[in-house]
Amino acid sequence: MSSYYFYILLILVFFISLQPTLSTSSSIDLIQKTCKNTKYYDLCVSSLKSDSTSLKADTKGLATIMIRAGMANATATNSYLTSSKLVLNTINYTNNDVVLMKKLLKDCADKYALATNALQDSLQVLNDEVYDYAYMHVTAAADYPNVCHNGFKRNPRLSYPPQLAIREDGFKHICDVVLGILDALGW
Repeated sequence: MSSYYFYILLILVFFISLQPTLSTSSSIDLIQKTCKNTKYYDLCVSSLKSDSTSLKADTKGLATIMIRAGMANATATNSYLTSSKLVLNTINYTNNDVVLMKKLLKDCADKYALATNALQDSLQVLNDEVYDYAYMHVTAAADYPNVCHNGFKRNPRLSYPPQLAIREDGFKHICDVVLGILDALGW
């Protein structure tokens, strides 16, 4: 009889030891399934897997993680634009062009701050499960870099900084991933 209990105990210990593996496996399955609904599957999967909280998140939680990634990206771009890290090639620019460039870059920094705010608003309404408003705020956030880019288009003598173009694309891709995840919530 004692060997019976021993085997039961052994089986119980075995299944308990598998529990984290099963949970992690189902979490990764949810991440992959959710990311298939987005335009940028690889970005989605890598971003979510890099956040340890994603392993315990539901689809709404995955959206929250990606919104926070977007906020971090927009905040970093705002900081980049307001710091001295941005190196511009102003050789062919007049003094007026340089002044205008600085103004445009400040306007761009302000737009990325507004994008961060829009994403913060999306988090609030997402928590309230008002998914259409969350979608609207993320869409607005994704559009703020366009306003920045359009400022340069209106001034053809000034070229859009390539470093900023890369950051803009990255931010828009994150927002597209968030929109795909919000679509998966089935609102």
